[in-house]
Amino acid sequence: MIELEGVPELVDPVMVAAFEGWNDAGDAASAAVAHLDREWKGEVFAALDAEDYYDFQVNRPTVWLDGGVRKITWPTTRLSVIRVGGEKPRDLVLVRGIEPSMRWRSFCNELLGFAHELGVELVVILGALLGDTPHTRPVPVSGVTSDADLARTMDLEETKYEGPTGIVGILQEACTHAGVPAVSLWAAVPHYVSQPPNPKATLALLNRLEDLIDLRIPLGELPEDARAWQLGVDQLAAEDSEVAEYVQTLEEARDTAELPEASGEAIAREFERYLRRRDGGGPTGPAPGGHATADGSDSVPYLRDSPGGRTRPPKPPRPEQESGPGSGSGSGPESERDDEDTPEG
Repeated sequence: MIELEGVPELVDPVMVAAFEGWNDAGDAASAAVAHLDREWKGEVFAALDAEDYYDFQVNRPTVWLDGGVRKITWPTTRLSVIRVGGEKPRDLVLVRGIEPSMRWRSFCNELLGFAHELGVELVVILGALLGDTPHTRPVPVSGVTSDADLARTMDLEETKYEGPTGIVGILQEACTHAGVPAVSLWAAVPHYVSQPPNPKATLALLNRLEDLIDLRIPLGELPEDARAWQLGVDQLAAEDSEVAEYVQTLEEARDTAELPEASGEAIAREFERYLRRRDGGGPTGPAPGGHATADGSDSVPYLRDSPGGRTRPPKPPRPEQESGPGSGSGSGPESERDDEDTPEG
């Protein structure tokens, strides 16, 4: 039995989780939870025992100096709580850590134990994958669930994914079997510019989370960081004609696919968000104070120009070439899938 001391009774709590590693392309998902923790000054109340879940030769501890005293920080998963005030208060339980190396079922059971003790009403797991999406267009974010009733009531997709999965998919299924409503939000990150950070994808995840749980999230400097990121990638892509041509191809494919949906729901959602922020409506808090790809392969990092150390996006593979095992930081198994931007869920 998990006993929580010093944690007050929470109001309509939602657990929001993200994990570094295979399900975190561009560090977009983990950065979103870190943003929530930073802006709302979350208070850590628990940390899982690192020895139970992590291989320290894969996720190594770090040594640092504190007033001349050497200390060690062990890789782990931490839980913090955020009290969100306003007319309709809703508290958050943040789960931020690294995808575990072992004992995934025990890992999920321990997190579900905390959720049960805290009275969590909904679990939202954030993820990011690499896909054939242009950096110049809005970041696609898919909301998926294994619960048919939840998919219907919250206007989500019922996941149909089959193939290799990460801790995001395992935790969602564990929640479903335990009777805890769970949703996964997946942001698609351009595979040709996968090097973290990706503030544009982080912003897209937070916007979708805001809509999902009806909570006004302070964004701080994130919108400006997202604009600066896109301008930087624009400049890098413009220096390589092959990359620029490839991006244009992705743009045309994206625009053609989304043309029937250009009006209606997407525009209405953006307008509602604009009104909510302009009027300051909705609950708000204190004042702001290697990866899975859509086709199952590993991530492709930036290439570097040797003369000045300047980064640029790698050239896309020619159609006749077959992609081999990735050499990036991702460690997910290879799989062959024809669907793009398909979240695991």
